[in-house]
Amino acid sequence: MKEALNEDGTGELFFEREKGILIVISGPSCAGKGSVCKIISQNNPDIRLSISETTRQPRNSEKHGRDYFYISQECFKTRIQEGQYLEYATVYENFYGTPKDYVEDLLNSGFDVILEIDIQGAAKVRSNYKEGIYIFIVPPSMQELKRRIEERGTESKEQMEMRLNCAYYEMKNADDYSYIVINDELEDAAHRVQCIITAEKCRTERLKNKIEDILGR
Repeated sequence: MKEALNEDGTGELFFEREKGILIVISGPSCAGKGSVCKIISQNNPDIRLSISETTRQPRNSEKHGRDYFYISQECFKTRIQEGQYLEYATVYENFYGTPKDYVEDLLNSGFDVILEIDIQGAAKVRSNYKEGIYIFIVPPSMQELKRRIEERGTESKEQMEMRLNCAYYEMKNADDYSYIVINDELEDAAHRVQCIITAEKCRTERLKNKIEDILGR
C-alpha cells in the first residue's frame, strides 16, 4: 500500500494495481460456458476475454481484434516455433491459438483474463500457469445437455451423438479442474463463477505482500 500526498500535504491511501489472474473456463458444448463468460466480462470492467489468433478467413460480421486476430498460416507457424502460444490446435486445416504476448500484456496491466478453451488446451495452459483458476462448467444432466443441443437446431442426429459422446468424455476429466460449476440456471452459474474469482483474489498467497505494506515493513 502506498501513500500519495495532496498539495495541502494530506495523505490519500490507495493500492497499486496488482498483476491480473488467469481464469481458464472449460466445459462440454452447450454447457453454457460462453454465456457465463460473457456475463462476467460485461459485469466486471477489470476482466477481459482473451482473443485467439486464427488462420481462417473472417466471416461476414466478424472483426479483427474483436472476434479473432486474423493472421496468415506462415505467420502462425513462425509464432509456434517461437513459443508464442499458450496453447493452439488445428481445426479443419486452420490454426487457432491463444497468443501468449497478448494475454501476458493484459495480466501485467492488472486485468484478469478469461480463457474459454477445451480440456486439451486447458491442460497445456495448466503446465505453464499452475497459479491460474481452472473452472469446469457442466450441465445439470446429460438429458438437459441433449435438450440444449436439440434446441440449437444445427446438428444432424449423427452430429448430436458425436457431441454427446464428446461431452461424456470431457466430463470424465472434470476432476482436473479446481472448481466445478453446474449451469442449471445461467445467472446463478455466472454468480457462482464470480464468487470463485472473488474468493481466489483474497487468497493469502495473493495478498501476503499487502500485509507487509500495511505493517509498513
